[in-house]
Amino acid sequence: MNGRLSALYRGGMALSLILIVLLAAALIGETGIRADFLSRLQSPSWAHPFGTDQMGRDLLARSLHGLALSLWVGLLAASLSVFISTLVALGAAFGDRADRVVTFLIDGMLSMPHLMLLILLSFALGGGTSAVILAVAISHWPRLARILRIELREVQATAYVQTSRALGKSPWFIARHHILPHLLPHILVGALLMFPHAILHEAGLTFLGFGLEPSRPAIGVMLSESMRHISAGRWWLALFPGVMLVLLVLAFEALGSASRRLFTPREAQC
Repeated sequence: MNGRLSALYRGGMALSLILIVLLAAALIGETGIRADFLSRLQSPSWAHPFGTDQMGRDLLARSLHGLALSLWVGLLAASLSVFISTLVALGAAFGDRADRVVTFLIDGMLSMPHLMLLILLSFALGGGTSAVILAVAISHWPRLARILRIELREVQATAYVQTSRALGKSPWFIARHHILPHLLPHILVGALLMFPHAILHEAGLTFLGFGLEPSRPAIGVMLSESMRHISAGRWWLALFPGVMLVLLVLAFEALGSASRRLFTPREAQC
């Protein structure tokens, strides 16, 4: 029980941090993100705790808006990727030939260089928010699909699935009533663990110039812009947005790990 209580506490703290970011971004609104050239490139102070950027915009306000934007992009990308993973994994339930096709698809996707695939997909889709969401979703589904396929094969070997098959139930009936309910906890945990990867890759693509539009208050945009000023001693331009991005990613990692422990009783005893 101590293990589960500890996981519940860590998960609650991580979820609270994520909700605080969304709430703070909503409460701030447009305050601090408009250009004010009289306040440009100010170091951290009481008026601007994170300092200001080259256009005089408050870096704390921009960072909060950037994290909120990353959360929504990550949510859409991770949800779409999980949907693709589930469909592909369920396809393995329709016989050995289908399973071989699924295995070939997963192995083929995993053999491609991940970052190169992300850049090529984002570039081919024209860049922008929609392109980043699709690129991250298309490139992230194979690992979860492999885990779900392994779990599916184990369920197919159980007595109740064999009995259902012997009674003449269709593969679709077995997949919907026996296999999918067993996979749901793994799907939920996989989605939570996919979130930080989606957020980091969105920021990375944006930093390299293949992601979100430069006009958006995205963390990747802020980090890219900071490279032009950091050599002049404006360290706050890169430090604070980067630290906030890392904290958000760690919060999702903690939430995903806590969920995995709560859904797996054996791990709760560790």
